[in-house]
Amino acid sequence: MREALKVPTMAEYMSLGKQPEVLFWVGCAGSFDDRAKKITKAFVRLLNKANIDFAVLGTEESCTGDPAKRAGNEFLFQMQAVTNIEVLNAYEVKKIVTTCPHCFNTLKNEYPSLGGNYEVVHHTQFLKSLLEEGRLTIEGGKFKGKRITFHDPCYLGRANNVYEAPRELIQKLEAELIEMKSCKQDGLCCGAGGAQMFKDAEKGDKEINVERTEQALDIKPDIIAAGCPFCNTMMTDGVKIKEKEDTVKVMDIAELIANAQDL
Repeated sequence: MREALKVPTMAEYMSLGKQPEVLFWVGCAGSFDDRAKKITKAFVRLLNKANIDFAVLGTEESCTGDPAKRAGNEFLFQMQAVTNIEVLNAYEVKKIVTTCPHCFNTLKNEYPSLGGNYEVVHHTQFLKSLLEEGRLTIEGGKFKGKRITFHDPCYLGRANNVYEAPRELIQKLEAELIEMKSCKQDGLCCGAGGAQMFKDAEKGDKEINVERTEQALDIKPDIIAAGCPFCNTMMTDGVKIKEKEDTVKVMDIAELIANAQDL
């Protein structure tokens, strides 16, 4: 039986007069979406296994404002951002890790002009660094030899040029990394970015997530790996529409690493 997850808050650290090594920014999806919560838990198990001194904001964390900004409501975005920055600065946060590329991009690139200056890393970058420092080990385990393709999230790949960290982690699992015809700089959006996740589809003959899923299924993967809760949702829906959910799984990189080691 898995031991209970250890997730301290910044308030608890503050009460002890201590500062964690890193703040884990959970994000709205990771906090409230049932599927994304599994990604959050997998990443926390990895942090605990690596003995990382981390904390979350808990109820003090609010939406970064990414959906509001992408939908064109700059006023609401700035309200949300400034509120978060006040909290982060009060705790003297220096380094943030997040499992959501939307949060990653917003915190990294759009908070500095509002007074929020932090070192922000995506969880695939953080896990890669833990591996290089010897604080975490990866075993192939149940994914050895599996055909895995990685779907590049827009806000991780093209917006921030992070392509290799997730792929290196997949290869550490001793899996066969296979690429879709549209990948890396030429990656195709899953259809959820830019606040599109929250609006009805426009006229057309095919949803973007179905087109992207078809690109993945064309290369016959066992697993479609994702590094974003939004992408995970869209690709999972695409796999269901194509009636392949019995043979193709959609998993976050953190889940792959945690599950390979039965964490």
